[in-house]
Amino acid sequence: MTTIFESFYCILRRLLFSILAFGPMPNHIAFIMDGNRRYANRRMEQGTGHRAGFSALISVLRYCYEMGVKYVTIYAFSIENFKRKPEEVQSTMNLMKEKIDELMQKQSIVSEYGVRVNFLGNLNLLENDVRLSIEKFMRSTSNNTEPVLSICVAYTSTDEITHAIEKSCCEKKHLMLQKNPNGFQNVLTGEDIVSVDDLESYLYTASCPDPDIIIRTSGETRLSNFLLWQSSFTQLQSPAPLWPEFSLRHLAWAILQYQRAFSYLEKIKRSKNVTTMDSIKKRQ
Repeated sequence: MTTIFESFYCILRRLLFSILAFGPMPNHIAFIMDGNRRYANRRMEQGTGHRAGFSALISVLRYCYEMGVKYVTIYAFSIENFKRKPEEVQSTMNLMKEKIDELMQKQSIVSEYGVRVNFLGNLNLLENDVRLSIEKFMRSTSNNTEPVLSICVAYTSTDEITHAIEKSCCEKKHLMLQKNPNGFQNVLTGEDIVSVDDLESYLYTASCPDPDIIIRTSGETRLSNFLLWQSSFTQLQSPAPLWPEFSLRHLAWAILQYQRAFSYLEKIKRSKNVTTMDSIKKRQ
């Protein structure tokens, strides 16, 4: 009976996705998975929230990949989270390593869909065994060419932008020293100045397009230092369910909301692009 029900549910799910596909579909969805601790507190079961959140993540990833969403980014652990109680941070790190090991198994969703996994953030802040597991995981999926899953760990947008500025400045300094081994010129040329393109090339997210939608569960409307640079034209959504409660119907509703706003978002993008081009021409 269970198998029959699962098959029927799968058929209905694919039918729903076929209907949604008549409208514009997002290429990149980012999730702030908020509410795991509140979920555990409601049930008086400490430590269960993150495990329930991981189960919800696997389901959401499956739905996204079945719909043809190419890029999914999740905010898994902020640099600010290191300020929590040491035992909670350690428990999260242990769970992270456990789930990474699970995802590296042949029967995981990563293998099923040929997912390329990227971990974004200041990984040097992580414990050595966790960082080594992450590096091994990324190497094992580096040749996959299908969907891309980006997991932001030890991440804040402030740290990402700071990192990009430092890298860009170091690169420019190196190039200037190559041109002027005896010292810097008094006048900088255009190629000596750090540009927006330079900064964006050193962002942790450089290999991914900007997100079309950022979904933060639990009804919170804050970005909490997540993808600030990349979200200028992103639709922000704040559904009420806690992350472990986020389900197919909530995701489908998010897609519908995006489709309703699509024309407006595209109009704003075009307007911004025209303004940018005009500014470049004036400078020239």
